[in-house]
Amino acid sequence: MEYTIVLLPLLGSIISGFFGKQLGAKLCQVLTSSFVLISAILSFFIFYAVLIENYSSNKLIFNWISSGDFSVNWSINIDPLTSVMLVIVSLISSIIHFYSIGYMSSDPHKSRFMAYLSLFTFFMLTLVTADNFLQLYFGWEGVGLCSYLLIGFWYKRPTANAAAIKAFIVNRVGDFGLAIGIFLIFLFYGTVDYNEVFQQTPALIQKEVVFLGIEFNLITLICLLLFTGAMGKSAQILLHTWLPDAMEGPTPVSALIHAATMVTAGVFLVVRCSPLFEYSQTALNVVASVGMLTAFFAATVALVQNDIKKIVAYSTCSQLGYMFFAAGVGAYHVAIFHLFTHAFFKALLFLGAGCVIHSFNEEQDIRSMGGVWKKIPYTYALMIIGTLALTGFPFLSGYYSKDAIIEFAYLKGSTIGYYAAAVGVITAMLTAIYSWRLIFKTFHGKYNNKENNLSSIHESPLIMLLPSCLLAIGAILTGFLFKEMFIGHDNSEFWSNSILFLEAFERSHPPTWLLITTPLTVILIIPISYYLFVENEKILKNFVLKNQFLYNFLLNKWYFDELYNFIFVEPLKKIGLFLWRKGDINTIDRYGPDGLSRLIKIISDKAVNFQSGYLYHYAFVMLIGFSILLTYLILY
Repeated sequence: MEYTIVLLPLLGSIISGFFGKQLGAKLCQVLTSSFVLISAILSFFIFYAVLIENYSSNKLIFNWISSGDFSVNWSINIDPLTSVMLVIVSLISSIIHFYSIGYMSSDPHKSRFMAYLSLFTFFMLTLVTADNFLQLYFGWEGVGLCSYLLIGFWYKRPTANAAAIKAFIVNRVGDFGLAIGIFLIFLFYGTVDYNEVFQQTPALIQKEVVFLGIEFNLITLICLLLFTGAMGKSAQILLHTWLPDAMEGPTPVSALIHAATMVTAGVFLVVRCSPLFEYSQTALNVVASVGMLTAFFAATVALVQNDIKKIVAYSTCSQLGYMFFAAGVGAYHVAIFHLFTHAFFKALLFLGAGCVIHSFNEEQDIRSMGGVWKKIPYTYALMIIGTLALTGFPFLSGYYSKDAIIEFAYLKGSTIGYYAAAVGVITAMLTAIYSWRLIFKTFHGKYNNKENNLSSIHESPLIMLLPSCLLAIGAILTGFLFKEMFIGHDNSEFWSNSILFLEAFERSHPPTWLLITTPLTVILIIPISYYLFVENEKILKNFVLKNQFLYNFLLNKWYFDELYNFIFVEPLKKIGLFLWRKGDINTIDRYGPDGLSRLIKIISDKAVNFQSGYLYHYAFVMLIGFSILLTYLILY
């Protein structure tokens, strides 16, 4: 069963990628979607076995690397953490596959698109089922490669190409840190196997190493390097700039990358490596700090964005910040719980955004929408459900997981825990504001689209709505159904040894004021947002006019892109141009291939004069040659 779950998406990708023209686009769409659906169904069986029977396994596929005492296997490892990720990845991916059948119906390269989606799923499944760091890195890089292919799928668009390259390069920065971390693990542990590394860690907690001329605790250094990789994949602040630009890809790509797969890989890595992070409070503090800052930063930027997909993308970035600061305060299980619920409502929001874009004939600017909730009622209802879940409206999935993060951070009882709880509450308020701004600007108020008549606005086809309905069910129920299992008093029975907690969390209940603050804020924001974004927009327009600097600061995403262009891009571009002109053209080419070709031409021009056709010329050359040969034989 385990083999089938992982390998079926790969098989679908191979069939669709290599035999798409022969089989036809429709058959390829059905095959790839069906294969991933079978993987999802089998993942539920695995999850059930883990839940009911405490099932665990490590299936050896083959011995991958064997060199001396060093050996790395290619295995499929099943434990509670893996089982949860299998369900999330395969289920969300299967839903998006079927959604893509409708969304990409007019695209001439449907087979190639489905091949990329399935290959992406395969690499993500490989990543989460790995039992060693090397296999994880293989899946990690495979996911990065597929993200490049999917973001740049519409390669004739310069913006799509630029976004794909940007995502690839920024992720390389984080991946380089991850690679160095794995190298250090191999150097000091002599293995890359999870279990062996985690077993040896307690004996190395006092080990000091010198890195870049600075003395570090070994465990802290490894954790920080691993987290650097997580920052890149999960678009945490400083390495986040690729995420909004990735919206240039088709909407199903946005949903797949930002809901349950690529961006959650970083959170999975930190939680998987909890037996390492638990022995480094410094690393955990860094994780929590970066998570807090990312959550707040992304929420502030989302407040003023106008592209519907970019608003949802920054929302993803913010929610990932929640997951990281949950992990940073040691609440790894809560981070995974939010990852689980987030997958459903965020995929729902992306697919809903895709339905809106489809209805508006590829329009993505919310300022060019409005007044269509009666025209597309099903899409509207689905977006409302996703928004309520995202904002943490009481008794929907996001309410249980987001509030749990804030509560556990507070109960940590440390300074960073209190800061995290405060940031969580503030960010929840900002999330509610930008989420309802999206809803009210898109569906309410006046119709503002000048290119499409209101009569042309239509509901999306059933093949796009049905997958969204399934996600809506998840957005409503998953928090309530899985809260006790994931983060309840007996959660250790479920997680078993897949997550390590050195210190148990305080079991006391948080204060009442903390319990009611976030839900009450979220509820009150709804009428306030309606008044500001629909009934009386002049208030906000006047506020923007009076605070133009702040507005531009947020609109330009805190000027991170401009800063990076100034510090890195432009200087490196100038250095590259200099080396190309002075080093490559004027030195290497001039004295290398170009110079050699000129020399050969000169010699050949001179040599051609000997081809005169006169016999005495040839006899003279032969005489000279014979004389040189005779001289050589006499002297040597």
